[in-house]
Amino acid sequence: MSSLLDVDLEQRGDLTLSAPDFDDGDRMPDYVGAVNDDENPRLEVGGVPADAESLVLVMDDPDTREAVGFTIDHWLVWDVDPAIDHVPRDWDPEADGATVGYNDMLESAYVGPAPPSGEHAYRFKLLALDGEIGLPPQARKAVLDLRARTECSVLAGTQLVGTYDSSQGTIE
Repeated sequence: MSSLLDVDLEQRGDLTLSAPDFDDGDRMPDYVGAVNDDENPRLEVGGVPADAESLVLVMDDPDTREAVGFTIDHWLVWDVDPAIDHVPRDWDPEADGATVGYNDMLESAYVGPAPPSGEHAYRFKLLALDGEIGLPPQARKAVLDLRARTECSVLAGTQLVGTYDSSQGTIE
């Protein structure tokens, strides 16, 4: 079986994901960066299928493949309530009953962009599923991906891309 969450996510269904602070393919605001406020952007969710039982949200950096050989995961959230219409800035998913998995920095949290040089594209992927993932927070993206493909059906999916440049943040 091929990966679902480690590649660009093709539009599936009417699910939408947008951000009021940047358009798809555009530069994200400074506050999202790891060396700045390290806060996730507000995301607007729409078109969730009526029969969805949960959502999965992933943010990753595919531009790291060339340097390190794999896509770096910055944020993994599953079992998100499908009634959600937006993800607030600096969201605490666990307060809303969702599970936050381990990213590639081995943190169970959002970790903002921090490209070593130049501009990187960051993908926010959203899936609507017909069931819940039910994994513990120690799970990583490969296990999440497998569970989403084998234990649930993907009802809809979408992706939003924002860019971030290493010059957007400075370590003080």
